[in-house]
Amino acid sequence: WPYKAAGQAMEVIPRTLAQNCGINVIRTLTKLRAKHADEPLGPWGINGDTGDVVNMRELGIWEPLQVKQQTIKTAIDSAKMLLRIDDIVSGISKRQEAPKKKAPEVEGDGDNVDSERQMPE
Repeated sequence: WPYKAAGQAMEVIPRTLAQNCGINVIRTLTKLRAKHADEPLGPWGINGDTGDVVNMRELGIWEPLQVKQQTIKTAIDSAKMLLRIDDIVSGISKRQEAPKKKAPEVEGDGDNVDSERQMPE
């Protein structure tokens, strides 16, 4: 399910663009998915001015693959860093909550104890 979650996170971009255009979000995203299903590597996107699903190449909009790859890598690294920080913070709080161990009590009445070792004779 990690790939599905990443795909849903990426869907936020066209959804937000559609909302900002003031168009029907569900209908537009359905059209966009249909275009991507017909042509998986096609240059389909949402025109920010009209809200139509259009060929981005015809509009002269290019987004290099390197930019997408770096964006995804940065997002994943940020998520990993947040998870590490969360693990560290939760580990510290667990240590503080754990009861402190008491020193073992020495048996006897204290008269027959070696003062250097604190152990009964």
